[in-house]
Amino acid sequence: MRPFTLLSGVRICEQIGARIKRLRLAQNLTQQQLAQMTQSSLSSVRRLEAKGQGSLEFLIHVALALQAIGSFEVLFEQAPGSIAQLEREQAQALRQRARRPRSIA
Repeated sequence: MRPFTLLSGVRICEQIGARIKRLRLAQNLTQQQLAQMTQSSLSSVRRLEAKGQGSLEFLIHVALALQAIGSFEVLFEQAPGSIAQLEREQAQALRQRARRPRSIA
């Protein structure tokens, strides 16, 4: 399988559909069973697997049903550019209370 960076948008969608199909088959599920688990139609599952077409919401429902939702955690996450940036982000995360507004005299 080639990295996504070398593929067109259509090919990336097809690759994601193929990965979903492999994951479904590895769990010994039929397309009909996956459709029932996601409360969707059989044609929606078929279209997702064949062409990678479907809504983001549907893709998330499928990932939940296939226990693959962890893959979304890194989606669009930006890595820190430097150690200083990482330290600033950690310091901001540690802060627990907001400041009181200054009174105007």
